[in-house]
Amino acid sequence: TDFTFFLHIIIITLNLNFKNIMKNPVIGITLDAENNQNYSMFPWYASRKNYSDSVVLAGGTPVFLPHNLNMIEKFIEVIDGIIITGGDFDIDPEIYGEKVLSNKVSTKVDRTKFEFEITKKALNIGLPVLGICGGQQLLNVVLGGTLIQHIPDEIKGLINHEQTNPRNEPSHTIKIIKNTKLYEITKAENMFVNSAHHQAVKTLGQNLIVNCTTEDGVIEGIENPDAEFCIGVQWHPEFLIDKKDIEIFKSLIESSRNFER
Repeated sequence: TDFTFFLHIIIITLNLNFKNIMKNPVIGITLDAENNQNYSMFPWYASRKNYSDSVVLAGGTPVFLPHNLNMIEKFIEVIDGIIITGGDFDIDPEIYGEKVLSNKVSTKVDRTKFEFEITKKALNIGLPVLGICGGQQLLNVVLGGTLIQHIPDEIKGLINHEQTNPRNEPSHTIKIIKNTKLYEITKAENMFVNSAHHQAVKTLGQNLIVNCTTEDGVIEGIENPDAEFCIGVQWHPEFLIDKKDIEIFKSLIESSRNFER
């Protein structure tokens, strides 16, 4: 019948579209977790939509990763790259060998434990890794680095790294260091970025170098120059404020496309 014919056409079209989607590199995106009841009476995961939107725009297939330690091996088998996202919390200083030095420090134990372990696994097999804001800080700590626990306590600059204007607007410039992967990706010496953090990288983790800074000396980006793609940025490029932000995601996707287990 005509109905059966059209049904077959729809099924074939859906199958082709699904196959085309799955040809794109699969990018795992870590989630935030909350217990407050402004969304549900029960604990819930969350992520801003622009994380996955940026991955799609750059040519990837986004997949969100719940904080299940027992599933990490399975996740690693499925994904071709990973984004460690930011959030309104901090890594427990004890992990990098310090006591809490600021009353501004707040932690999320389960989320950090999951992100720490999956990032470690990803790095061990050379999986492309992009750390964003708190994700950059976690990447640095996983590799043995330390953090400034509260920027105003250690750096007296003119930049408010917790900007008061909306997050989808820029607040300061960064200077990108030449002969770095980030410079190769952006082909720019400066970018105009947003800023939503009170902590920052202090001592670098193993094999990491600085790829950009602010005028007050805060480290805004790190990378492993020997890896296919291992980059952390302190701002939120998923807002696509600077025209070069999307290039970071495109480079992640391309590296993930080339990734071989």
